[in-house]
Amino acid sequence: MTPLILALVAGAVVGLSLGALGGGGSVLAVPALIYLLGFTPDHATAASLLVVAATSLTALSAHARSGAVRWRLGAAFALAGLVPAAAAGVLTPHVPAPVLTGAFALIAAFAAFSLLRNRSHHAHPTSTDPARTRTTGTRTRPTRTRVLRTTGLGAGLGAMTGFLGVGGGFLTVPALVGILSVPMTAAVGTSLLVITANATVALTARLGDLALLNWTLIGPFAAAALLGAWDGKRLAAKVRATTLQRLFAAVLLTVAVLMAVDAARRAFTA
Repeated sequence: MTPLILALVAGAVVGLSLGALGGGGSVLAVPALIYLLGFTPDHATAASLLVVAATSLTALSAHARSGAVRWRLGAAFALAGLVPAAAAGVLTPHVPAPVLTGAFALIAAFAAFSLLRNRSHHAHPTSTDPARTRTTGTRTRPTRTRVLRTTGLGAGLGAMTGFLGVGGGFLTVPALVGILSVPMTAAVGTSLLVITANATVALTARLGDLALLNWTLIGPFAAAALLGAWDGKRLAAKVRATTLQRLFAAVLLTVAVLMAVDAARRAFTA
């Protein structure tokens, strides 16, 4: 299979995941760029930020058309991660390749287990933990603890996006559902808003790296991801969420194992 075909197939899978689940696909982008298209870990994270930002924005527009985005909440959530995203983006080029690869293997494994563990959120999308909320009349107001947790998580997600080039939707969606009691139908779209903001800010710290990338492969990869993001929204309406989660979790676990082995190999041969 030629590099061009590989770029198109991998990009489509990334876009489908982001559009359907609000996360997971960006975790596949970096290993696809490294192992299928021959990018270095440093260049792969920079390219992934570009693809994730563009794809998430496309998927976000699809969810916004159906009114499935909590704009004010998503903006507040993303705001906490903007500075960490930019700072981490500056740090990445100075980190050895084995460290980046190993860190990414851990994130891929964690993403897979998060997808499997949080299947229940789809079954009970509107559930609310009374211990985490304070009710006034018919409106639910976040407690100080929830605000602090959301701010901390937002900052952590921003740093992860900038450092590894991943969106972090596999953490954002469960946080929106479990901590802020956002219905699953709105959590995916709101997650895409957070991912778009973090990836865009992190990308500004890596603009100098973009000129070094192989655009003959990045272009088709990004284009396929954009188209996949549109189809992902329709896919989510036709296929059970748990089925999609299990499928992407299996792929992520496979990627995690392969990257862990590669990180060990790089470390011993360095």
